Formats: sequence, C-alpha cells, structure tokens
Amino acid sequence: MTASKAKTLSSLFKTAVRNATKESSSLPSGDKPLKQFVSSLDTSSSPSPSPSPSSASFRIRSPQPTKKPANDGSLHSWLLQPASTSENSIGGFTDELHSILCTGHPESSKDIEEMMDNGSSLGRVLNIPWLSNVSNNNISLRRKELSRERKQKWVFKKTQSGRFNRLIKMCGDKLGTKATIEVFDKLGRDTGLKEYNALIAVCLEKARTSNDEDDALEHMSEAFKTLKKMRERGFQVEEGTYGPFLMYFIDMGMVEEFFFFCGPIKEGNPSSVTRLGYYEMLLWIGVNNEEKIQELCNCIVAADEEDDFKLKENYLLALCESGRKDIMQLLEVIDITRISSVNVVANIFESLGRLSFDSFAEKFLWTLKNNDYKMADISRLIFSYVSAIPNLAVEDLFLKFKSLHMKFEITPSSASYEKLITYCCDLHKVHFALDIVHQMCEEGLSLSIEMLHSILHASEENYEYNLVRRIYSLIGCHNVKPTSETFRSMINLSVKMKDFNGAYAMLDDLKKLNISPTSTIYNTILAGYFRESNISGAMMVLKQMESEDVKPDSHTYSYLIANCNCEEDITKYCEAMKAAGIQVTKHIFMALINAYTACGQIEKAKQVVLDKGIPVNSLNEIKGALASALACSGMMPDALNIYKEIKQNGGTLEPKPVISLIHFTSEGDVNILLQLLEELHDPDYWFDGCCRAVVHCVTKKHLRLALDLLKQLKDEFHKDDLALDVVFDEVFSVIAERQPNDLQIGLALLQAMKDELGLTPSRKSLDFLLASCVNAKDLQSSLLIWREYQAAGLRCNILTFLRMYQALLASGDPKSAKTLLTKIPTEDPHVRCIIKACQMTYVQSTSSKMKKQKVQKKNKT
Repeated sequence: MTASKAKTLSSLFKTAVRNATKESSSLPSGDKPLKQFVSSLDTSSSPSPSPSPSSASFRIRSPQPTKKPANDGSLHSWLLQPASTSENSIGGFTDELHSILCTGHPESSKDIEEMMDNGSSLGRVLNIPWLSNVSNNNISLRRKELSRERKQKWVFKKTQSGRFNRLIKMCGDKLGTKATIEVFDKLGRDTGLKEYNALIAVCLEKARTSNDEDDALEHMSEAFKTLKKMRERGFQVEEGTYGPFLMYFIDMGMVEEFFFFCGPIKEGNPSSVTRLGYYEMLLWIGVNNEEKIQELCNCIVAADEEDDFKLKENYLLALCESGRKDIMQLLEVIDITRISSVNVVANIFESLGRLSFDSFAEKFLWTLKNNDYKMADISRLIFSYVSAIPNLAVEDLFLKFKSLHMKFEITPSSASYEKLITYCCDLHKVHFALDIVHQMCEEGLSLSIEMLHSILHASEENYEYNLVRRIYSLIGCHNVKPTSETFRSMINLSVKMKDFNGAYAMLDDLKKLNISPTSTIYNTILAGYFRESNISGAMMVLKQMESEDVKPDSHTYSYLIANCNCEEDITKYCEAMKAAGIQVTKHIFMALINAYTACGQIEKAKQVVLDKGIPVNSLNEIKGALASALACSGMMPDALNIYKEIKQNGGTLEPKPVISLIHFTSEGDVNILLQLLEELHDPDYWFDGCCRAVVHCVTKKHLRLALDLLKQLKDEFHKDDLALDVVFDEVFSVIAERQPNDLQIGLALLQAMKDELGLTPSRKSLDFLLASCVNAKDLQSSLLIWREYQAAGLRCNILTFLRMYQALLASGDPKSAKTLLTKIPTEDPHVRCIIKACQMTYVQSTSSKMKKQKVQKKNKT
C-alpha cells in the first residue's frame, strides 16, 4: 500500500473512532451489551484515551489525572459487522464502523447453525464436493501417498508451525477468515490461539500488499473482527496477537493509530508495557523522527529500576535490529549481565558485528565471563558477533571465531560449531563445512545426525556429489550413528555421480548395522539405472529387493511403467501392482502417460486423465504431465489445448510442464511463450524458462523480444553477473551451431548487449561469436570480434589465438594468418596438431580448388 493510501486509511480510522466515541458516550450507563462489548479486551478498567504522538510513550512516569471517556474506540469501530460491499465502500465503511459500536455480540453458535440450515454462503462453502463427497478409498489413497512423499525426501527448515500457517493462509484466501473459523468448528476442531493469530496475520498481510483502499479496509476490518472473536472466547491478547497489528501501523506510518491501539493492551496486560517500548522505538525509527528517538534514549540512560531496565533492554533491541549507530549511547550504560534472555544478547552482538564495534564486543565478553556466564552461551555470542561482520570471507570468519575463543579461554560449544556449519552450507561452502566437522570431532565434540543430514542436503543442492565419500569416511572415523535416512541420502548422492559400486557398498554397511533397507533406498538405485538407460541394472535391483523381502511400492512401479518400451510391459506391471494390492497414485498415472506416449499410444495416454480414480487435487498435475509428454512428442497444438483447458477451469500448471511447453514452442507462438513465462513464480524455474524463451526468440530472429526478456533477467539477477553470463553464453553457443547467416543476429545482439543493457561480453560469448565468424568465413566480422576482446579487457589466450588463426584462414587471409601464427606458442603437441588441421582444411583445400580451376580452364581452351 502506498503512503497516500495509508493516509486515507488513517483518516477513515480516525473518523470512525470519533463517531464511535461520540455515540458511545451518549448511551445510558445501563446498556449491558455495550458494557460487555467494551470489556471484551479484558481490561481491568476503562482504557485511557489515545495519546497524541507528541506525548505518547511507554516510559515509567508519574500518572497524571486525565478525564477518560465512557468508551475507547481503538478496536471497537472495526470489529463486528461484515465488510462493506456497497459501491461507495469507503464512505459506507465509516458509517458501518459508527454503527458497530451500538451492537452487541456477533452471532452465537446457534445463529451460525441457523445460517447453515438456511443455505447461507457458508453452508454452500462447507458442502463443496471435495469436503463432503470424497470416497473413503480416495481419502485413504491420498493419505498414503502424502505419507510416502514425506518419507521419500528429507525436508529441511519445515516446522509444524510453518505447515499450519500455510494451511491457514490457503483457507483464508479461499474461504475468508470467518468461514475458515466455522469450517474448523464444523470439522470438530477447536479454534485456538494459533489459529486466530494465523488468520489475523493473513488479513494484515492482505491489507499490507493491497493497492486498493477499499480492499485494504475490508482486510483490516476482518483482522479486528477476528481479534474480537478471539477475545470473546477468553483468549488473552499476548504479543503474538498484538505484535502484527503494531507492525502494520509502524509500516504504514500510522502514529496516532499505533498509540490508540496500545491503550487497551496496556490496560488489559500491564506486563506488556516494557515490551511495547520495543515497538514504540521501531515506530519512531520507521517514521524517521530523530527527536523522539533521542528522547527515548536520553530518558532511560540514568534509570536503574527493574522495570526501567527491561524498557531499556527493549529500546536497545529495537535499535540493534534496525542497524542504527544510536546504540552506542545505550551500550555505554547498559549492564549486559542483567539482560533477561540470551537471545536478546545474541541480537546485540549481531549488531556489534554489523557495526564493527570490536571494543564493545570484547568488553561485553570479558564482563560476561567474569560474571560466570555459561561458556556455551558465550561461545554462541562469539558466533553471533563474527557471523555479522560485513565482507568477511568464511575462512577469515572461522579464524576470527577461533581466535576469540582462544583469547577468552573458551572451548567452542557443539551448538556454536553447528551454527557455523549451517552458515557455511547456506553460503554453499560445503567443503569448508566438512573441514569444520572434522575439527569439531577431533576436539571430542559430538555431531548431531540432523547436522550431517543438512550437509548431505547442501551437497546435493550444490551438485557436489563427490563429497559423499568424505561424509561416509567421517561417519566411520568418528563413530557417528547413521539412520536409514542418512544412508538414503548418501546412496542418492553416489547414484547421482554414477558410482553404483559405492552405493551398493553403503547398502551392505546398512545391513551390517542391522538397519533394514527400505523400498525408498532401492528406488533411489533403480531410478539411477533408468536414468542411465541400464535396464539390466534396474532388473538386478528388483531381484535384490525380492531376495531381501523388500516389497515394491507405488514409486517402484511408477519407475518400471515409465520406462516400458511396449504396451505388453505396461500391462504386465499394472497387473502385478494390482495383485500386490498397491493403489494407483498420481505418480502411477503420470508414468502411464509417459509410457503410452513413448510407445506411440497417444490416445491411450489421453484416456489416462479421464480415469475416475484420480484425486481431484492431483488432476491438474496429471494433465500437466500429459501436456508435457505431448509437447515432447511434437504435438504442441494438443499440449497447448490442455494448458488452455486448465486455465479456463481456474487451475495452474506445474513448473516442469511449463518449462517443457516453453522449450518446444514452435515458430509463431510468441504470445503463448510470454503467457507461459508468466505461469512461473519460483525464481529458479522462472530463470530457466526465461533463458529458454530468450534462446527461442533468438533462433526465430525475434531480437527485440529477446532483448526485453534479457532486460527482465538483468533486473531480476542484477547482483549475479555469473547468471547473466551463462544466459548470453548459451545464446551465442546456439548461434554458433546454426547456419552462417545467423552471424548477423549474433552481432546485433552483441551491440545491444553493450548499448542497451550496459553489459560486457564474457570470453566464452566472444569465443562462440568468433566460431560463428569461422562458419560464415567473414573476415570483417572476425576482426570486429578480435577487437572486442581488447575492449572487454580480456587478454587473448592460446585458444583465442588458434580460433582467430582459423578464422583468418577460413575467410581467405593467409597473409594475416601467417603473421598471427608467429605469436602462437607451439611447444604443446596439441596446439601443433590443431594448427596442422587448420592448414589441411583451409590452405590445402584452397590450393586443390585453384588447381582444379586451372585444369578446367586449360581443358576449355
């Protein structure tokens, strides 16, 4: 939301509050529903009026007598009625807020049941087929499939809270917050504090990202009504609830609303006063009010009471998180040993690292050590400090980490070592992470198996599969107890580097440790053999599974079916799967599509998506697999029809089928190409799709469109020069492989790359262009590219000299080629071989042609 829209929202908020307060003050004192409404925030007394920005603060001061109104409007004007849907929704919303204060409680559960019986919108939502009419068989199938997927791959950084929040967000987006709460009620799930907080977060995020004032007002209304509902059910308003509201006001710069909202919080939860100081400091930082920031700092420098110190602690935390240097004033007077939480101290040390306050960091470390602070906590603080120092290479960071531990005579803890390992993995420094693991084990510290799994995961993500050998050796040398998941990850890495012998050696060790091999582990090896088209190896895996009494699962059969060469094999595996009692999953359906397509049975592949056993939520994914298979088979019109059908039904296509459609898009389908690109929201997939689209545009000579896409790539990856170089290298390599007349579009792209994008070509890009000049036998273009090496600051290496020598010979300038040859070192036998091949190809062939021409001319005479 823009600042102007936030200002409009602020003015509407104030108008509603004024009207509400005026109305409530005129009500008789015996209005019981209103009193219940006012007390819904569990306040011990009537809340104080909203303070003005000039005087509002959470500092501990002597109370001053103020005249309190009969009712506080900080929340009351937003809570009960549904959002306005009239045409003039802004004005209507203000009137609506005014009327809300005069109403009682929202509908009771009895009212909700009546709504359901009367066929309300909620009833229609809750009676949708996917919730009420799904067969038990499909539900069981889906549960088994999801369970199998969870066990198949180790998922990192995924907590129960994160998954639940995504579920709440999805429900909130589809149903709305009120209907979501009632869905939980109907399903027999009590709506707890977690659910309410998640729903409030959804509403506030929608309001924050909305560019429409009416829409933002509706979402804010839903957020406050959800808060009201939560209070009616007896939940206390803690920081997890009020924090998102305050952060919204801070981000929108709504100062008066911020303090108005804080009134009921302070009255109902006095212990929150010091924590509110954290948000107050963030507020003044957010609106760049330096005077108020300095006032807060000055007011607490001399304070020494316990409550004052907690307030000081929260002010300091806010300053640290914002990265301001104002913390120096507080650092001079803060007693680091009195800070209540090691997490807060860690935040302070991170700020010291970011600001390079070395003297303060060492001073605090000495203080903590001399006051018997836990050594493990001090080790953690050292990591927090060094990991935040800007522009520090991982190797230097580790040296700093070790030197500080030595200086303060502290042994690094396992926890701080593991944080350091995670830090290295996040920066793709997996080799160095393993070095740290070795040192950690040599010092007698234990390594958690979860940390080992994170290193295995990082190795896979960075395509450093060979590191599995170091990890495997580490397990044996340091008596780390691996699990079945550990072996699965290591076998997976071995298979990806085509080391099947190493994978089987790990499988043997797995058995020695009395860990039973699972079908998932065998499936990993099976998939590897199929990727290498090694059918005999795959069949050997099946025999081993049989000898070990490991039953094939649906993934096993999906690999077998997908790699069938004839329809008879497809039928055989389907019957075997049915006989084993294995239910058909989405992977089986997709495997059938790919198998039938590979066998040329296109109509049977199309019939797969009509199967009534396909779960509704998997249908689009399976249709996407069909679209991808058809595209790979050259049936782009049919593939695009499936894509359009999915879009018309309000569905979306998975990224992989979209990439396939982009890759096989034929000439004349530029608009479809751009539409497909808009389907990709994941940055990695979008980069891949955009690169393919650029190559497509260049090959079809749509240079302007290619440049527009390249500009988008530059804007998206402006900090990643290597990624942009990869794109241009790929484009110029395609040009070099095509017909000689494509050289001109390559030269035009080079010029636009420099003039419009402000980029410098890489050595590899110029090498490909020079190769195009050889194919085109274009002397002038060869000389132009030769000068581009110098303009780009690239020194010509021996390969560049050889390529230019070839270009000069191919374009008919043997004299210049002979001069260039004197500058090429010929000590390497491979260089001499290339020179000889060039001479045989161009010089001798030219001589032969000249001799033939002379003979033909002589015969004519």
